[in-house]
Amino acid sequence: MDWLALFAAGIFEVVWSVALKYSQGFRVLVPSLVTAAAMAASFALLSVALRSLPMGTVYAVWTGIGTLGTFLIGAFFLGEALTATRVLCVAFIVAGVAGLRLTA
Repeated sequence: MDWLALFAAGIFEVVWSVALKYSQGFRVLVPSLVTAAAMAASFALLSVALRSLPMGTVYAVWTGIGTLGTFLIGAFFLGEALTATRVLCVAFIVAGVAGLRLTA
């Protein structure tokens, strides 16, 4: 159950990251509210995962999910560059997260 909470926390991290972009520096109300709510949900779920999982693993997985998710949304929906170097760097992050998950 803690791994599920951690995965959900990572998804909420992606949500708040994308909403933050659309909030335009907290000048647009709805994306600003989504950002705040998703941040709160992400941190609450992160705290659930920290009950039984190692802190270093939890943080690495949480940020890894956030990194991969925001990278993919940026590349496929926001027109950000999708170069071989960027893909390789994100692949290293995913490999590190997977390694931590397998050894936890």
